Amino acid sequence: MKNNKTIRHEYRALQRKIFINLAVITAAAVLIVVLLSSLSRGNVAEMIVTLLQRAFNMDRYNAIMFYHQTIRNNMEFILFAAVAVFFVILSRFLLTRFAKYFAEINDGLDVLSGKKSGEIELSNEMAAMERKLKAIKQTLDERESEARSAERRKNELVMYLAHDIKTPLTSVIGYLSLLNEAPEMPREQNAKYIGITLDKANRLERYVDEFFEIARYSFQAEMKLKEQIDLCYMLAQMAEEFRPLLEAEGKRIVLQTPEDLKILCDPEKIARVFNNVLKNAAAYSPAGSAIEITAAESNGVASFNFANEGSIPKDKLASIFEKFYRLDSARSADTGGAGLGLAIAKEIVVSHGGRIFAESEGGKTVFTIELPAEPAAR
Repeated sequence: MKNNKTIRHEYRALQRKIFINLAVITAAAVLIVVLLSSLSRGNVAEMIVTLLQRAFNMDRYNAIMFYHQTIRNNMEFILFAAVAVFFVILSRFLLTRFAKYFAEINDGLDVLSGKKSGEIELSNEMAAMERKLKAIKQTLDERESEARSAERRKNELVMYLAHDIKTPLTSVIGYLSLLNEAPEMPREQNAKYIGITLDKANRLERYVDEFFEIARYSFQAEMKLKEQIDLCYMLAQMAEEFRPLLEAEGKRIVLQTPEDLKILCDPEKIARVFNNVLKNAAAYSPAGSAIEITAAESNGVASFNFANEGSIPKDKLASIFEKFYRLDSARSADTGGAGLGLAIAKEIVVSHGGRIFAESEGGKTVFTIELPAEPAAR
């Protein structure tokens, strides 16, 4: 973040111009006072008397008396009035010039709000402000682009899910119809049809869950009050919950965490982060492989690594944390969810003052979560 000294330096050109304009007003006022003060001097007074004689056909005596009574005796008032009038006129002129800066800023804000199109252009003295407005515009454009991209991916996903739901639903209805129409069919065939129907129904349930995940994403609950939790216990409990799912494919979890690792957080939110990352590792790791979970604390930061076999293209490592993003192979592999798990995990981690990122090389992918550690643990 720029300090105050740097900010003052950026606006030095504007400050210099304002100072010059004020100096001009002051100098002009002083000049007016000097000129009007000279009215009482001999040569100037004589010139005024002569001018009165010629302009108004006055004799010399009347011209001198008029000069003394009207001008010389009211010199202080004349000086004040002249300086005031000059100051008002010159100030009006200078304020009009300064007002253009506000007009330029207003036009720039209109561009930011979308009321106007075009580029943000300010005077040279407002170069610092121009850079800041352009930076804000770039940020807004990027967010708008990301929002449009997320909306597009969501619409595509909903369309895919609607199609995918229809397929197993049609199969379920078809096999149930066969079972209903032929109650006396052989036991083996009956068991086969029931098994297929159950498999299709389970797949249908997964798709419905994805729809609920999409709908629930827009209604994330606010973070609850933070409390100290034991990460070792949480991860051990989560590994136990995932065991039946993993053992069905010969997978296992290898857990290595220190026993005294604690953090201050919203337990439900952090549990969801670990659950989403672990679910992702389980979905994309090959059968018979191990998912390694390690944790450590250093310099006030608790880090958690979830490593599994399998690779992610480097150009997609950053995109996997975007809303509704799924790898191209997700649909064909029948492992991809709604594309929200990692996006939600990132939002929760960032809201806790941490960060999450992924690395993939040598046929191995590692998700790293970093969170502020509880001071008492150190």
